[in-house]
Amino acid sequence: MFPEIHLLGASDGAADTGSYFDAVAEPLTGPLVRALGAVAVDAGVWLLPGSIAERGEDGRVYNTALVFDPDGRLVSSYRKVFPWRPHEPWASGAGFTAFDVPGVGRMGVNICYDSWFPEATRQIAWLGAEVVFNIVKTTSDDRAQELVLARANAITNQIYYLSVNAAGPLGRGQSIYVGPEGEVLAQAAHAEPEVTHLTIDLDQVTAVRTRGTAGVNRMWEQLHADDDPIELPAYAGQLVHQRWQPQPVDPEGRS
Repeated sequence: MFPEIHLLGASDGAADTGSYFDAVAEPLTGPLVRALGAVAVDAGVWLLPGSIAERGEDGRVYNTALVFDPDGRLVSSYRKVFPWRPHEPWASGAGFTAFDVPGVGRMGVNICYDSWFPEATRQIAWLGAEVVFNIVKTTSDDRAQELVLARANAITNQIYYLSVNAAGPLGRGQSIYVGPEGEVLAQAAHAEPEVTHLTIDLDQVTAVRTRGTAGVNRMWEQLHADDDPIELPAYAGQLVHQRWQPQPVDPEGRS
């Protein structure tokens, strides 16, 4: 797992970042994606190499995270839904995704500023993800707030939330890895480059949701069959009990 746009160079110095990303963008069938698949095969690992500048079928340029399996297959791609406007030139993605790691569980990805919108992580968790990888390139002073948001996203969805930020000199570092009750499992104390190894137990997601956060809070069981639909005019929709709980994980996705 690497940070956002990790492979695109120091675009911060470009006079026009939109033109910079437009020049390096390529489709998901392009040579960079093929090369990254080969890296996953050579290393024999699941690979999340940050995000790339994807040239969409519509000609627009998206900030797209990629996930490869150990056979080099592109098993998931996610276009950043909430670009950091007005500072970033990306087109906005139109939906959220999750993917299964056979024998392990279901996971999802969001990108940097997505973490500021609670709807983003909620939707990924609703898709059944027990882990959300938040890949980041934060070069501004708001990394302090993002550390709070990482814990909030984990707590409110009872998931693992792993936020990896770019190191210095451009990034502010301070990557943080949070458990399903908001506990900080590991955190980089500074912006210096470092490699972190972390072992997590996805059964803890089920355990926390069953007993409740701090032994009391079971948010995914909040809505009952006799509750009236909750109107959400901001989204032109409703919360209804039949669709509240997360989607079941594919039985082949867990050992």
